[in-house]
Amino acid sequence: MNEYDSSERSRLARRAFLKTTNIVGLSAAAATLMGANRLMAAATPKGIPVDTPSQIFTAALVAEDLATTFYYNGLVGGVIQDPNLAGPGGTANDPNPTDSNPGNVNYLQAALYQEIQHANLLRSLLGISSPSSDPYQTFYFPAGVFETLTPFINLLEALENAFIGAYSIAAFEFAQLAAFTAVEQITYKKMGMYTPDDLEYFAEVAATILGVESEHRVLGRVISSANPANNLNYESTDGLTSVYNGANSAVAALTPFLTSSTGPAYSLANALSGAASVYIVTSGSPPPQM
Repeated sequence: MNEYDSSERSRLARRAFLKTTNIVGLSAAAATLMGANRLMAAATPKGIPVDTPSQIFTAALVAEDLATTFYYNGLVGGVIQDPNLAGPGGTANDPNPTDSNPGNVNYLQAALYQEIQHANLLRSLLGISSPSSDPYQTFYFPAGVFETLTPFINLLEALENAFIGAYSIAAFEFAQLAAFTAVEQITYKKMGMYTPDDLEYFAEVAATILGVESEHRVLGRVISSANPANNLNYESTDGLTSVYNGANSAVAALTPFLTSSTGPAYSLANALSGAASVYIVTSGSPPPQM
């Protein structure tokens, strides 16, 4: 390929791997792209680890399971009786008729359903057949966080900022993997689990999930009457530089919620078994792969 410059190689890479692959076809357990990782290690800034697709999917699944557990317990905990939610004596499904904000409750109910859908997609990509096989089954939250509104919303915003940052980094890493994988396949004829188009598609999906997590952050601020609720010109990576590996990874940011010293334990299985009784169904599915 010496007769071609880098732009020509890029064009050929795109032509060579333009194809359509559905989600079912990608449901096998993710594998490390060894050749792409070798190239990425040389090109990635020193000190920033390289994540594999399976590691990104796994970290995202842990985050979505954490979010599922968080939103469910918010909907059934004491905080739901705040006047900004279901009101005194109210529940998620039966708000106080005179002192509540049912619309705010709906925000949380929809968020719970959406986090469950995200987790289901990630399981399909990892080849995990049941939530009982997910990496973590128990999450730990500070005492009292599900009892009153201020700590609940503060944690909601902190978690969503971390999720937004993680999916932003994931989109970048998938795009970077796609570029390096194309070079590997053209130059060295190395074939990995995923084509460049697959990896570009994962970047697109990560971006669509990021958008929903951003909605959750803003609607949480609406619940607490924080004005303006849409207070950012751009979402940020929240200090993250990777998704899975390293001290500034999303996994490191979520570690306190995997540690018993943080506070009381909450079961993912309990959240999933009770979720259908409190969530509301929303529409939409992953974008089609072009």
